[in-house]
Amino acid sequence: MLKPLMNFSGGLAAALLVTAAHAVALKQEDISVAEVLRDRALESSDAYSHVESLTVEVGPRRAGTKGDERAVAWAQQKMKDLGFDRVYTEQIDVKRWARGHAHAEVTAPFPQPLVVTSLGYGASTPEGGLTAEIVEFADVDALLKAPARKVKGKIAFINKRMERARTGEGYGPAAAGRSKGMRAAAEKGAAALLLRSVGTDSDRFAHTGMMSVDGVENPVPALALSAPDANLLEAMLKRGKPVQVKLNVHNEALADGPSFNVIGEVVGREKPEEVVIIGAHLDSWDEGTGALDDGAGVAVVMETARLIAELPQRPRRTLRVVLFGAEEIGLVGAKQYVEAHANDLEKIVMVSESDFGAGKIWRFDTRIPESKFAIADQMMQLLAPLGIKRGDNKASGGPDGSVFVAQGVPAMTLHQDGTDYFDYHHTPNDTLDKVDPENLKQNVAAWVVMSFLATEMEGDFGRVSTEH
Repeated sequence: MLKPLMNFSGGLAAALLVTAAHAVALKQEDISVAEVLRDRALESSDAYSHVESLTVEVGPRRAGTKGDERAVAWAQQKMKDLGFDRVYTEQIDVKRWARGHAHAEVTAPFPQPLVVTSLGYGASTPEGGLTAEIVEFADVDALLKAPARKVKGKIAFINKRMERARTGEGYGPAAAGRSKGMRAAAEKGAAALLLRSVGTDSDRFAHTGMMSVDGVENPVPALALSAPDANLLEAMLKRGKPVQVKLNVHNEALADGPSFNVIGEVVGREKPEEVVIIGAHLDSWDEGTGALDDGAGVAVVMETARLIAELPQRPRRTLRVVLFGAEEIGLVGAKQYVEAHANDLEKIVMVSESDFGAGKIWRFDTRIPESKFAIADQMMQLLAPLGIKRGDNKASGGPDGSVFVAQGVPAMTLHQDGTDYFDYHHTPNDTLDKVDPENLKQNVAAWVVMSFLATEMEGDFGRVSTEH
């Protein structure tokens, strides 16, 4: 049973005054304030209203599009409305691309349509389309090892199934085909690439996503295929007859353009130059409305900061919310942020990102020196009643956070249950109805504990090993 909510004007204010008078790392007074914040999040978190606002008022927001522009404006105004002390943007440079149409059909031996979508920054077919025989590969490694004569002039079909897991650990092996498949197909003279969607669903939706396109001299059309349609091709091939597929695809490469990281701060009262970064990514793919990826994360970190900003006094050090731009096309916003702030990384006490949907948090990982484990253990006092267990000390900090970790910045990760996350990931089905408001409250409760205590602790975590 969680402790009843304290009144901000009463017990919490008194606890804060005691904390200020005795500034020792995670004293009981710090923990008491965090406990109040946690319980307040469980009772009155507005995170769901934030993601509802983002998906309804902005919707899809692929980097470099008009939707992205609207999202940047939305985020700035929302942060101001929520009481952040400082709100600003930092421009990043992004490659731009326009999705057109993508059609596919089996023409022989059993004619019927297929459900596909272009992978990000994919090329077009010649005018009128192309028709070729498909050749199947179990995974991208099999394609990489295949002789060019087996692939030349054909449509390479990577038929790698993604394994469902709470941790999402099946994503990497399957996503390798999306990342490297088109490059391998093009280098071997293939006419095109078909990829079993990187997902765990059996719905007739195709999952889009980014692939490696830089430096590919002759890119070929690359399409994700819905899981049922991948099963269909698999079954056709088992009948021992050549399978021909017609593709008709049109996309357009555009000139590079701007996007932005949107940044909001609750400025520290004693050590404003020291920073705890909590982040999410603002961009999304264009097929759905980006509710799970990453509207939920945006809502969680913004709401976390709102609760801390409503305290009677500011936290000891600055809490900085960074909504990274262009994550989906290669962590662009995070990479450019780290490059631009290379001289200030030592001032970042900890980084963490929410970017795994809207499931309940079940595990807490760190990447801090062993000498600081006691701080994590104290955080766990308040996380455990939320159904969260202690994990390991190999936290990545999230996709964008990993760019900071590579530079030695300490990190923490609050793992969400991703059992069904990849049913919806990068599909038209990534919509608001997949977000459970109660799960978001539990997320915010955990984030506000971790974030507040990181801003209040005396001392810091130093630097961590960049080896994985």
